[in-house]
Amino acid sequence: MNKPNVLIVEDDCSVRNLITTTLETHNYKYMKAANGKTALIEASSHRPDIILLDLGLPDMDGIDVIKRIRSWSNVPIIVISARSEDTDKIDALDSGADDYLTKPFSVEELLARLRVTQRRLAAMQSAGFKEETEFINGELKIDYAAVSVFINGTEIHLTPIEYKLICLMAKNVGKVLTHTYITNSIWGSAFDSDIASLRVFMATLRKKLDKNSSSDQQYIQTLIGIGYRMNKL
Repeated sequence: MNKPNVLIVEDDCSVRNLITTTLETHNYKYMKAANGKTALIEASSHRPDIILLDLGLPDMDGIDVIKRIRSWSNVPIIVISARSEDTDKIDALDSGADDYLTKPFSVEELLARLRVTQRRLAAMQSAGFKEETEFINGELKIDYAAVSVFINGTEIHLTPIEYKLICLMAKNVGKVLTHTYITNSIWGSAFDSDIASLRVFMATLRKKLDKNSSSDQQYIQTLIGIGYRMNKL
């Protein structure tokens, strides 16, 4: 498996050097950017396979970088930030980030996240994340060919991870999926931080579904301490 090309967006020299040294040691290719403007130029001109993004950049907020990149690319974005509040994670994930690591982080976990992302990229390229043409459940419709989700005929915007989650739930409609099963299916691992990220993603996904639905029926049910189930409507 070829190592992906990684764009490192980090203005802290010590952290940037730690990441570059780690990537060099494990034979990754990489590019560097110390601010948001350079990151956008590098991302658009060199099209990296994965982006490691700090949120606290000197010229613009990392959330804005995510939103701009998401307007034209679905490249996996792993946020690495000192911001540890749930609201910061929600903002980043809801804006389109695929993963969130809080500083200080271990080199081993960073490498594991890169490996997981690389495997996910390879799997999606070889098989895709869709098999059927569409899925309909009550007011919910998933158009796999168009990679779009509709509620009552109105398209709703989902981040890449939210889309993968709703597709996974749809393919297992009526079944209880455990936290571990879901995180392994989406991220390829079941770190505690994966499960924490899953809760955030599910909360934002359910909010979008409920907000756009004209009924009071619940699409995704939470089973506390176990996992989630998409109800058959």
